[in-house]
Amino acid sequence: MSYELLIFDWDGTLIDSTGRIISSFQGGARELGMRIPPDEDVRNIIGLGLKEAIEKVMPELKSAEVDALAQAYSRHYLEVDQTPTALFHAVEEGLQQLRSQGFRLAVATGKSRRGLNRVMQETGLDDLFEITRCADETRSKPHPMMLEEILTQTEVSVDAALMIGDTDYDLNMATNAGMDALAVTYGAHELSRLEQARPTHRVDSFVDFIEWIQDRQRIEI
Repeated sequence: MSYELLIFDWDGTLIDSTGRIISSFQGGARELGMRIPPDEDVRNIIGLGLKEAIEKVMPELKSAEVDALAQAYSRHYLEVDQTPTALFHAVEEGLQQLRSQGFRLAVATGKSRRGLNRVMQETGLDDLFEITRCADETRSKPHPMMLEEILTQTEVSVDAALMIGDTDYDLNMATNAGMDALAVTYGAHELSRLEQARPTHRVDSFVDFIEWIQDRQRIEI
């Protein structure tokens, strides 16, 4: 079956925000006098909901401390940290091309609704997506609820949807939903980790993805 609905992760898949996520996490912890987790520990939890990510990286924290760090991280990411973030090469043009060719587009992200709305407005991509789901309004990845809610709202069958992401949380979420998944290798998680999640396919750039999905659709048609 041809894909009708393409569901994208945000951080590390459409936008190069890994550096800012790491520095904001560490900045929030430093501000609160907490242990500063190493870069790789933070990189490994990109894709999870914020509180789930904090609990995984810093299991020693109590519930109130997790809440405090979540607030500090959000403030650093949105207001304090100036680490550059930019769309990956060809993302804006590629998404517009997909829309013009009749694909329906969605986002399933570990970001908060506030964070996603802000970055959507900053990048000017908000009008391209039919529906978006965030970790603070549903279950965090890799639970399939985020995808199931998108399928229900769009009335698309699971066989006609594809999840695209840069972490094993994205790929395992798709597997848990019975959905095909495509791995991008230019984001947060290394190739060996992505391959363990057994994606349907993998690409090394967004340009490669556009070429692959268009070739696949032509073959299916």
